[in-house]
Amino acid sequence: MQITTVVWILVAVVFSLLVVLFQNYYKTKRRGKLIVLLSFLRFLGIFGILLLLINPKITKTTYDLEKANLVVLIDNSASIKNSKSISSVHKIVESFTNDKELKDRFKVTPYSFGTELNAVSDSLSFNEKNTNIGAALQSIEEIYRNNNTAILLVSDGNQTLGQDYEFFGTTSKKTIYPVVIGDTTSYEDLKITQVNKNNYAFLKNKYPLEVYVSYSGDKAVAKVFTISENGKNVYRENLTFSKNENSKVVTTNIDAKTIGIKKITTTIGSLPNEKNIVNNTKTVAIEVIDEKTNIAIISAIEHPDLGALKKAIESNEQRSVTILKPTATNNDWQNIDLFIFYQPTENFKNVFGYAAKSNRNSLIISGLQTDWNFLNKVQNTYVFENGYPVQELIPVLNASFSKFDVSEFSINDFPPLRSNVSPLFPKSLNQTILKTKIRGVSIETPLLSVNEGKNNKQAFLFGEDIWKWRMQTYRNEKDFKTFDDFIGKLVLYLSSNKPKNRFILDYKQIYLGSNEAVIRASVFDETFEFDTNASVTLKIQNKEKTIRKTVPMLLNQLNYIADLSDLPSGDYNFIATVTGINSSKSGTFTILDYDVEQQFSSSNYKKLNSLAKNTNGALFFTANLEGLKQQLLSKEEYKPVQKSKENIVSLVEFKFLLGFILLAFAAEWFLRKYNGLT
Repeated sequence: MQITTVVWILVAVVFSLLVVLFQNYYKTKRRGKLIVLLSFLRFLGIFGILLLLINPKITKTTYDLEKANLVVLIDNSASIKNSKSISSVHKIVESFTNDKELKDRFKVTPYSFGTELNAVSDSLSFNEKNTNIGAALQSIEEIYRNNNTAILLVSDGNQTLGQDYEFFGTTSKKTIYPVVIGDTTSYEDLKITQVNKNNYAFLKNKYPLEVYVSYSGDKAVAKVFTISENGKNVYRENLTFSKNENSKVVTTNIDAKTIGIKKITTTIGSLPNEKNIVNNTKTVAIEVIDEKTNIAIISAIEHPDLGALKKAIESNEQRSVTILKPTATNNDWQNIDLFIFYQPTENFKNVFGYAAKSNRNSLIISGLQTDWNFLNKVQNTYVFENGYPVQELIPVLNASFSKFDVSEFSINDFPPLRSNVSPLFPKSLNQTILKTKIRGVSIETPLLSVNEGKNNKQAFLFGEDIWKWRMQTYRNEKDFKTFDDFIGKLVLYLSSNKPKNRFILDYKQIYLGSNEAVIRASVFDETFEFDTNASVTLKIQNKEKTIRKTVPMLLNQLNYIADLSDLPSGDYNFIATVTGINSSKSGTFTILDYDVEQQFSSSNYKKLNSLAKNTNGALFFTANLEGLKQQLLSKEEYKPVQKSKENIVSLVEFKFLLGFILLAFAAEWFLRKYNGLT
């Protein structure tokens, strides 16, 4: 408490005492115990009022010991189990999470990772199907962004997913100490590292394959490389390797002779004493189809949106996009299945007429150069007005949209689109996919909607700069997949003229490993609203008829899901049935026998060492855990820091003191009245 405050309190005591003496003893002969009691009560009341005005404060200082963080980051992938290193990992985790000296110096927190980062609450399973070291390190960086943190990375260094972690240290501010798990011995090994191919091929064409084969060893070897399609050899080549010539790229074109799914197996012969022969074979799949969806983007202007739409739509090889001027001839439009009209004006009159006459479906994208009067003439879904200012429209996903699944489309941090669209006056029934916000306020005008007419379908996007959405998807997820899949679903919906179906299945015909195997279904009632009370059952049987399984499909937002990750690899038939509406669908799918975690024969300690050097850390092996412990304890930057915190608090509680003052004056008043005093 400050000296000034103490002085003011003493002044208040003296002043209160003088007031009481003046009122009760000056020019009066009353004396006795009653007057003393009344004087004391009045003194308390006056002093309390003055104390409220002074409001004295005191400073309270608390001291905390802030420890540095030690994050134990544990590789929980199947490669640890495959290398028979589970006991080593448990030993390391036990040593560093329960060591008293380390716990006195650090706040120790264990995490596990495979595809994603997870807090360690139960025992480690070592069943994760992929390893993403880079994503785990990035997550730790974000969680402990402003904290003094050391990272203990317990891993074999073999990454199967995500961005390369080796150069993570160039941007990281955390020191990383990798502990190498597994066998560090280098063995002779031939393996197929990568197969590049398209997802689809077209009947009577050739589809390209590009296969990367690598060799680890010192001797000169020669082995046969083969490619088979559904078990039949279609390509063969002799490959030679040496210490200096340790990789080959095989490129070839395979004839697509029949329609259907083709399992492509690439194989390189094994060495006499090769430890890991699982990685000598890699199987992929393609689908041979006999048709392609042709889409035309009609635009009179150049804009980045055109390229973004073309890239997104053609991410599926079943679709081909052509960008045309509105002045193109009817011959250019004859083979078009879907028209995308970009910022239409009066110049689009002929192509709009052709699309309407031939009952072609369309997507209309408006922007700052759209002619709204022309648009009023060529469509019967909305009425537009002219003269509205340019505004920024923020997308809001309509989770109740049911024409196709939009649950996986994320619009987090999406930038607004620019538009001068007027308030909309619907002329027919439509469904909203994306709602609109302007300056944080939700409005009734949709940003993206669809309309089903008698003869065709139309969709409307009221804003330009959709290319920014594709770029934001990449910023959020490091790829364009979510945006491209959303545009693909919209295009698939618009390019189909099939009658409405109350039961829709969504599944892949080829799954690369069982962990990807998921089948989705949508069920609609008689009014074609999504039915949340449906009962959907999936009956599955492999082609050998040795596996029979009945799986109930579970409700998940606006679809029903069956997780088939427990199925072994193979070819399967299935029938999905909806109880109550007498509707069923059948199909086939293939789960490929592929475990990426079995592709490694030894630990990648060299890459882990590069990571350690880039972060000013050090690499350690399981035999030198004591050395790692001593290095952590000896680092000056990890010493606990004592921090003080000052809290300024009032000496008295306002409500309590006010009540005390009222009580003192009330007691004095009562005693005076009771004794007949004034």
